[in-house]
This record gives sequence, C-alpha cells and structure tokens, in this order.
Amino acid sequence: MSCSLEQRRAWIHPEHPRLSVARQCGLLGLARSSYYYLAQPESVVNLNYLRLLDEEYTRHPFYGVPKMTFWLQQQGYAVGPKRVRRLLRQMGLMAVYPKPRLSLNPLEHRRFPYLLRELLIDRPNQVWSTDITYIRLRTGFVYLVAILDWYSRLVLAWELSISLDVAFCLAALERALVDQRPEIFNTDQGAQFTSVQFQAPLLAAQVRLSMDGRGRVFDNIFVERLWRSVKYEEVYLKDYADVAAARQGLGQYFTFYNRERFHQALEYRTPHAVHFGAPPKSKSKASDRRGRELGLKARPLLVLPPYSRCKQ
Repeated sequence: MSCSLEQRRAWIHPEHPRLSVARQCGLLGLARSSYYYLAQPESVVNLNYLRLLDEEYTRHPFYGVPKMTFWLQQQGYAVGPKRVRRLLRQMGLMAVYPKPRLSLNPLEHRRFPYLLRELLIDRPNQVWSTDITYIRLRTGFVYLVAILDWYSRLVLAWELSISLDVAFCLAALERALVDQRPEIFNTDQGAQFTSVQFQAPLLAAQVRLSMDGRGRVFDNIFVERLWRSVKYEEVYLKDYADVAAARQGLGQYFTFYNRERFHQALEYRTPHAVHFGAPPKSKSKASDRRGRELGLKARPLLVLPPYSRCKQ
C-alpha cells in the first residue's frame, strides 16, 4: 500500500460497530501500537541545531559529522557527534564525498545503471530528475520532493511531507506524468525511488530509469543547484511558521522560478520559455566559460563527462 502512515491512521474508526481497532490496523498493514503512538516534537534546542546544520550544509555540503560538530562547537554550542549524527540523519543529509560500496539495497528494490554519462541533452523531456531535501519550519520541519527537467530546468511537480515515505514522491510523479513524460528518469538510490510503487508508473510509460552511482557527487547536480536556490531565495528569507505557510510559500516560489526568474545558464530566459518555446540561438562567452568549468558543453547541448575513477 503506497498510502502514507498518516492517511492510514485517518481511515481507522475507533467506534466501528463490527471491526476492532486491532483488526482495522491489520487490514491496513499498520501496527496497532503506531496508531496510538504520538510522536514527540523536537526540543527548542534541537530545532535550533537543525536550522544551523541545514544552513551550514547548504554552504558546505562536503562537511561530515566531525566537521559539523566542530563548527557548532566553534559557534559556542556544547554538542557532541552523536546528536549531530542523529539530526543530520533525521534531515536526510549526508556529506558529499566518494564512498566505498559498503551497503547494498534490499533485493526487492530494483536498481538501474546510470545512463547520463556522455549523453547529449539537447531537448525538453529528454531527462527528468528528482530528489528530496529538508525544509525547516519555525517549530519543526518537512521534506520536499521536486521533479526537474534537466534541459530547461523547469520544476514539473513538487510535494511536501512530514515523513520520508514513498507516498509524497509518488504523488509528485503522478502529477508530472499527467500530460508529458521523459525519455529517461534519473534518481539516486534512495529507498523511495528504488521502490516498486515509484518505479511502476515509469516502467508502464516505457520510461528508461537511471540511477546515480555511489560516490558520483555530480550525477544529480542540477537538482542540488535547485535546492540551493530554493533555500537561499525563499526558505531562509521567509522562515515558515507551519506546513501550510511552507506549502503556500513554495508554491509561489516555484511559479516565480518557472515563469519569471531569469537563468544565466539559459541565456537569461525562464525555464517555462525554454521548455515550451524555441531553444536559445546564441551563446554568450560567460555561459561558454561556465560550461567549461563544469566539464559541460555550452547550452543547449549538454554532455556529462565520464568519471574514470568511480565505478558503478
């Protein structure tokens, strides 16, 4: 069942005339104890640490637990590595660095090879990509998933959730597939994206699946850039009070991002104009230079270079 834990809890009727709570939980695949469980909110101290770690990770995503702990201690906070590690895991944040193959996904989670190496990306709906990030609130946090077109940088769909289950990722995917579909869909190897529920609609639409390789820190670079823009241009400026405020603010920002915000990499055009209009005709020296710095050809021709040191 792809429904979230919160949705399944809402379906239970304690006063049902024929089915006990235990029986309803069993039918919904829900542990009875989880129905009665009320999650305790994070303390004010931990919420402050979450905010600080989120900002520092956005600035320096290569900092791991030791450096994050030392950075907080330098700011005058008496915090140890165990707490920092737990809070980073809670936000789903991990330092960017080449990692050995120490863990494998469960067998029921199907993985696919990375298909974008040396691929010429020259049109909309050729490659879509997705990822999840942490969005802080004044008294808590939520998770944000977004689906991005690599060529135009258009945000095709997004969704919020208070938990890291697959349901909100699937909801965003279904909205993105309503009137268009990609040739290739690229994700990381997270449990949400390797699940049967998430992969099924893509495979049914005959979309080729691609997954980032371990240690390949630039495999999903455009979504990482999107997160940086979202946080510095919206989240850190607004300081959302609750989930409703976050949903409203992000909805307004993504409309601005798609239809009004000029992108230097797109020759100061908007993602909506590039996605649904004609491609840029001329290339500026600045965009050529920036493309060379990234090892990419100037737009609209986008080619990802091979990485000889990292193996799938």
